[in-house]
Amino acid sequence: MRLSSAPPALKALFAQLCGWGAVWLLGQLLPDGVWMLAFSQAVAATLAAMALRSTRWWLAIHFVFTPLAFAAHALEIPPAAWLAAFVVFALIFWSSYRTQVPLFLSNRQTACAVAGLLPPGPIEVLDIGCGIGSFLAAFAQQRRDARLTGIESAPVPFALSRIRKHPAITVIRGDFFAHSWAGYDLVYAFLSPVPMADVWEKARREMKPGSLLVSNSFGIPGIEPDRVIEVADRRQTRLLVFAIPATQS
Repeated sequence: MRLSSAPPALKALFAQLCGWGAVWLLGQLLPDGVWMLAFSQAVAATLAAMALRSTRWWLAIHFVFTPLAFAAHALEIPPAAWLAAFVVFALIFWSSYRTQVPLFLSNRQTACAVAGLLPPGPIEVLDIGCGIGSFLAAFAQQRRDARLTGIESAPVPFALSRIRKHPAITVIRGDFFAHSWAGYDLVYAFLSPVPMADVWEKARREMKPGSLLVSNSFGIPGIEPDRVIEVADRRQTRLLVFAIPATQS
């Protein structure tokens, strides 16, 4: 496997090791000082990440990682505090390191715009990666005729979404790719660019013709949306609407 196409976490580890390797090789040439060591490693790791074609936000992480680690060590923060922070972030973001899908929250304006895409009448809606259930709760207020299902894998967002008790909303903990999308009139996704090709393939395989896949902000490689909705909110949300074709090819 080529390193440039390796999972992001593996590329990040390799870039950090390259940074420390470069510092070790150039140790005799570098001026004395802990901070010079830290920043030299940061620059080398960032250059290695660029060579591996890591995304831009990974470059920023590599540049600040070691200097911040040295600064944290200088502050003498108790190890238990780092463990607690790690546990909290793990429970919130869970498998984001693998799926590359962070926690995004949908606002009320977005839910209102999506609610208007389907005609009146009983509808079934699925939110894949529903987070804390903000989209589901807002949608349920707009469409009393809707039955809504959300899927979330991270423990803390899942628990928070379950607190939003509503008779029309069901929240499931698990992998949305393992759940059948058949029977839903609309599937809503606010994920990241990474899984969108697989999302489209699953939608085409399982959703009924004429149903809608709505992606918040992120397109599908090689597929033009049937409609783009500009939401009048602070973040200027763009909703990409894809109709499932009658002929599955």
